[in-house]
Amino acid sequence: MRKIRFLLLAFLILAIPAISLAQFGVSIMIAPPALPVYEQPMCPSAGYLWTPGYWANGDEGYFWVPGTWVEPPMAGLLWTPGYWGWGGNAFAWNEGYWGQSVGFYGGVNYGFGYGGVGYGGGYWNNGAFFYNRSVSNVNVTNITNVYEKTVINETTVNHVSYNGGEGGISARPTAAEETASHEQHTPATAMQTQHVHAASTNHALLASVNQGRPAIAATAKPGEFSGSGVVAAKEAGATYKAPASKAAENKASENNAAESKAAENKASENKAAENKASETKAAENKASETKAAENKAAETKATENKAAENKEAATRSTENKAAENKAAATRSTENKAAENKAAATRSTENKAAENKAAATRSNENKPVHAQPAAHAQPAAHAQPAAHAQPAAHAQPAAHAQPAAHAQPAAHAQPVAHAQPQARPAARPESAPEKKGPGGKE
Repeated sequence: MRKIRFLLLAFLILAIPAISLAQFGVSIMIAPPALPVYEQPMCPSAGYLWTPGYWANGDEGYFWVPGTWVEPPMAGLLWTPGYWGWGGNAFAWNEGYWGQSVGFYGGVNYGFGYGGVGYGGGYWNNGAFFYNRSVSNVNVTNITNVYEKTVINETTVNHVSYNGGEGGISARPTAAEETASHEQHTPATAMQTQHVHAASTNHALLASVNQGRPAIAATAKPGEFSGSGVVAAKEAGATYKAPASKAAENKASENNAAESKAAENKASENKAAENKASETKAAENKASETKAAENKAAETKATENKAAENKEAATRSTENKAAENKAAATRSTENKAAENKAAATRSTENKAAENKAAATRSNENKPVHAQPAAHAQPAAHAQPAAHAQPAAHAQPAAHAQPAAHAQPAAHAQPVAHAQPQARPAARPESAPEKKGPGGKE
């Protein structure tokens, strides 16, 4: 059962948030009782510092740890008391510590210099501690380092023993206390630890037994729970409200642990659901973005393909048009050239034909009509007239060759065949060979 209780307490410690800058120990569902009213015992010797009493929690519930005078670990250190603080679903104990200055202790008014903020019970000077007699009970015969200064409590004077929660003190750390929390700290001494252990084993110190008014409220030295140095409480700080039973307290702790666990599970489930929804939403958004990108890429591709097709069609149309225009121009040029060539050929042929016809007509009109004169050979057979010499001098007729010079007019060579006209002139020379009667010419 004790092991289960420790496990539950450990779970609660993990479940609640940090409520202070100091370290914390156990936590519990029920608020601690009010601080009892008591007087401070006499300081046993110079160099001892006061550590106020408080309610701790053990296996049997809250028990009182008596206030006591303690020797610090070293000169110059001051004690910051521990305190209970509400963490939202349980009370957690914040451990006290030694340090160069006093830090935050929940605003709890422990008395005897610990009025809720700082410490007014004394100070260190050159290795010696000076006590404020207005809040510290010292014997001036044995201790001479004393002074008197009224300590003004800066918090409401009451006996509430915890910070936060219902009925708790609402104090928050000051700037100086924040600074002190970051300084180097020293934990409680061995004597302090033994003092707490001794209190936990003293049945009379249980709140359920003393009803918030312990018989040992303070001691002169740690662990000395008997003798002249023991001081009893005058009264309880407030009416003690005991839990219905220890079982009820445990049940409440278990229920609270179960509720905390259920709340954590619910939060985890909600978080998982939110994460799942976020992942699903992210996946949907990613799919939508991907789809949009694909659609855009497809549209862009279609546009590019369309543009390429239009450009290709325009290019083919332009090329075809150019080819058709070129072919038409070529055909026109060829047809024109053919027509011109045909026209030139016809013109040349016509011209040649005309020239040839003209030359033919010219030849026919001129030299061809002179040929009868050339062929007038019957005149040459008129040899009887050859004896008449004067007739031989008729060669001028043969000199009529100028007519033959008309050859340039036409290349009609028949004029050249008119040479037989010269033959009649030669024949009279052979006339003497002809002999007449009697052998004479």
